[in-house]
Amino acid sequence: MSESVFHQFMRAESEELEQSLIAKINSGGYSAFYEWIEDFRDGLKIYSEDRIPHYQRKLARARELFPEPQRLSPSWSGIWDEFELIFACKNEVLAAIPEDKREGEWQILLDNPYSHQQVVCYPGLSFLEAAYLYGYFQRELKPNEVLRLQKIAELISVNGRKDLSLLPEA
Repeated sequence: MSESVFHQFMRAESEELEQSLIAKINSGGYSAFYEWIEDFRDGLKIYSEDRIPHYQRKLARARELFPEPQRLSPSWSGIWDEFELIFACKNEVLAAIPEDKREGEWQILLDNPYSHQQVVCYPGLSFLEAAYLYGYFQRELKPNEVLRLQKIAELISVNGRKDLSLLPEA
Protein backbone atom coordinates (compact mmCIF):
# COMPACT_ATOMS: atom_id res chain seq x y z
CA MET A 1 0.00 0.00 0.00
CA SER A 2 1.38 3.40 -0.93
CA GLU A 3 1.85 6.16 1.58
CA SER A 4 -0.80 8.90 1.53
CA VAL A 5 -0.01 12.32 0.11
CA PHE A 6 -0.57 13.78 3.58
CA HIS A 7 2.06 11.54 5.17
CA GLN A 8 4.46 12.36 2.34
CA PHE A 9 3.73 16.07 2.91
CA MET A 10 4.40 15.74 6.62
CA ARG A 11 7.78 14.10 5.88
CA ALA A 12 8.72 16.47 3.04
CA GLU A 13 11.69 18.65 3.88
CA SER A 14 12.19 20.41 0.56
CA GLU A 15 9.92 22.93 -1.09
CA GLU A 16 10.29 21.04 -4.37
CA LEU A 17 8.84 17.87 -2.87
CA GLU A 18 6.02 19.84 -1.24
CA GLN A 19 5.24 21.49 -4.58
CA SER A 20 5.10 18.12 -6.37
CA LEU A 21 2.72 16.79 -3.71
CA ILE A 22 0.54 19.90 -3.98
CA ALA A 23 0.49 19.48 -7.78
CA LYS A 24 -0.72 15.90 -7.22
CA ILE A 25 -3.53 17.18 -4.96
CA ASN A 26 -4.46 19.91 -7.43
CA SER A 27 -4.62 17.44 -10.32
CA GLY A 28 -6.82 15.15 -8.20
CA GLY A 29 -9.28 17.98 -7.52
CA TYR A 30 -11.95 17.83 -4.86
CA SER A 31 -11.51 14.18 -3.87
CA ALA A 32 -7.72 14.44 -3.51
CA PHE A 33 -7.99 17.60 -1.41
CA TYR A 34 -10.77 16.03 0.70
CA GLU A 35 -8.58 13.00 1.43
CA TRP A 36 -5.63 15.27 2.31
CA ILE A 37 -7.77 17.41 4.64
CA GLU A 38 -9.24 14.34 6.38
CA ASP A 39 -5.76 12.89 6.85
CA PHE A 40 -4.65 16.26 8.24
CA ARG A 41 -7.60 16.17 10.65
CA ASP A 42 -6.63 12.66 11.73
CA GLY A 43 -3.08 13.88 12.33
CA LEU A 44 -4.39 16.67 14.54
CA LYS A 45 -6.22 14.05 16.60
CA ILE A 46 -3.15 11.96 17.37
CA TYR A 47 -0.12 14.24 17.65
CA SER A 48 1.43 14.90 21.07
CA GLU A 49 3.90 17.43 22.50
CA ASP A 50 6.92 16.17 20.63
CA ARG A 51 5.17 16.94 17.32
CA ILE A 52 3.87 20.45 18.12
CA PRO A 53 6.63 22.37 16.27
CA HIS A 54 6.33 20.07 13.26
CA TYR A 55 2.54 20.41 13.05
CA GLN A 56 2.80 24.17 13.55
CA ARG A 57 5.21 24.43 10.61
CA LYS A 58 3.18 22.14 8.36
CA LEU A 59 -0.11 23.83 9.20
CA ALA A 60 1.36 27.23 8.30
CA ARG A 61 2.81 25.74 5.13
CA ALA A 62 -0.53 24.17 4.15
CA ARG A 63 -2.20 27.59 4.45
CA GLU A 64 0.49 29.08 2.20
CA LEU A 65 0.16 26.32 -0.38
CA PHE A 66 -3.67 26.36 -0.41
CA PRO A 67 -4.61 29.95 0.50
CA GLU A 68 -8.12 29.59 -0.97
CA PRO A 69 -9.38 26.06 -0.34
CA GLN A 70 -12.93 27.29 -0.92
CA ARG A 71 -12.15 27.21 -4.66
CA LEU A 72 -12.47 23.42 -4.41
CA SER A 73 -15.48 23.55 -2.09
CA PRO A 74 -17.20 26.44 -0.25
CA SER A 75 -17.31 24.25 2.85
CA TRP A 76 -13.52 24.63 3.20
CA SER A 77 -13.51 28.43 3.39
CA GLY A 78 -12.53 28.36 7.06
CA ILE A 79 -10.60 25.09 7.22
CA TRP A 80 -7.23 26.63 8.13
CA ASP A 81 -8.80 28.80 10.86
CA GLU A 82 -10.57 25.70 12.20
CA PHE A 83 -7.39 23.64 12.20
CA GLU A 84 -5.37 26.44 13.82
CA LEU A 85 -7.97 26.82 16.59
CA ILE A 86 -8.00 23.07 17.22
CA PHE A 87 -4.20 23.08 17.24
CA ALA A 88 -3.99 26.00 19.71
CA CYS A 89 -6.66 24.60 22.06
CA LYS A 90 -5.22 21.10 22.01
CA ASN A 91 -1.80 22.53 22.83
CA GLU A 92 -3.32 24.32 25.84
CA VAL A 93 -4.65 20.97 27.06
CA LEU A 94 -1.31 19.25 26.45
CA ALA A 95 0.41 21.97 28.48
CA ALA A 96 -2.15 21.85 31.30
CA ILE A 97 -2.34 18.11 31.93
CA PRO A 98 0.91 16.28 32.73
CA GLU A 99 1.71 13.11 30.81
CA ASP A 100 1.50 10.95 33.92
CA LYS A 101 -2.17 12.00 34.40
CA ARG A 102 -3.37 11.15 30.87
CA GLU A 103 -4.00 7.42 31.04
CA GLY A 104 -7.56 6.16 31.24
CA GLU A 105 -10.90 7.20 29.83
CA TRP A 106 -11.78 10.82 29.05
CA GLN A 107 -14.95 12.54 27.97
CA ILE A 108 -16.15 15.81 26.52
CA LEU A 109 -19.34 17.47 27.80
CA LEU A 110 -21.23 20.31 26.16
CA ASP A 111 -23.86 22.03 28.26
CA ASN A 112 -25.87 25.24 28.27
CA PRO A 113 -27.22 25.71 31.80
CA TYR A 114 -29.64 28.39 30.56
CA SER A 115 -31.25 26.14 27.97
CA HIS A 116 -33.57 23.16 28.08
CA GLN A 117 -31.35 21.27 25.64
CA GLN A 118 -29.81 18.06 26.81
CA VAL A 119 -26.20 17.80 27.82
CA VAL A 120 -24.11 16.34 25.00
CA CYS A 121 -21.48 13.84 26.09
CA TYR A 122 -18.69 12.13 24.14
CA PRO A 123 -17.46 9.35 26.47
CA GLY A 124 -14.87 6.63 26.07
CA LEU A 125 -12.13 8.81 24.58
CA SER A 126 -8.39 8.59 24.83
CA PHE A 127 -6.68 11.70 26.16
CA LEU A 128 -5.48 12.81 22.71
CA GLU A 129 -8.94 12.31 21.17
CA ALA A 130 -10.53 14.32 23.98
CA ALA A 131 -7.94 17.09 23.62
CA TYR A 132 -8.71 17.25 19.88
CA LEU A 133 -12.48 17.48 20.49
CA TYR A 134 -11.89 20.14 23.14
CA GLY A 135 -10.40 22.29 20.39
CA TYR A 136 -12.89 21.20 17.73
CA PHE A 137 -15.96 22.25 19.72
CA GLN A 138 -14.60 25.64 20.74
CA ARG A 139 -15.10 27.07 17.26
CA GLU A 140 -18.89 27.15 17.51
CA LEU A 141 -19.25 27.41 21.28
CA LYS A 142 -22.10 29.79 22.15
CA PRO A 143 -21.68 32.42 24.92
CA ASN A 144 -23.69 30.48 27.54
CA GLU A 145 -22.39 27.05 26.63
CA VAL A 146 -19.88 25.22 28.77
CA LEU A 147 -17.32 22.83 27.33
CA ARG A 148 -15.69 20.34 29.68
CA LEU A 149 -12.86 17.92 29.19
CA GLN A 150 -12.99 15.41 32.03
CA LYS A 151 -11.12 12.30 33.06
CA ILE A 152 -13.27 9.46 34.29
CA ALA A 153 -12.05 8.47 37.74
CA GLU A 154 -14.52 5.67 38.50
CA LEU A 155 -16.79 3.96 36.04
CA ILE A 156 -19.50 1.35 36.17
CA SER A 157 -20.98 0.45 32.83
CA VAL A 158 -23.66 -1.95 31.72
CA ASN A 159 -25.30 -2.79 28.43
CA GLY A 160 -29.05 -3.20 28.18
CA ARG A 161 -30.34 -6.61 29.17
CA LYS A 162 -32.87 -8.51 27.15
CA ASP A 163 -33.40 -11.28 29.66
CA LEU A 164 -34.88 -9.73 32.79
CA SER A 165 -34.81 -13.10 34.54
CA LEU A 166 -31.05 -12.54 35.06
CA LEU A 167 -31.72 -9.61 37.39
CA PRO A 168 -31.45 -10.31 41.12
CA GLU A 169 -34.75 -10.62 42.99
CA ALA A 170 -35.77 -7.56 44.97
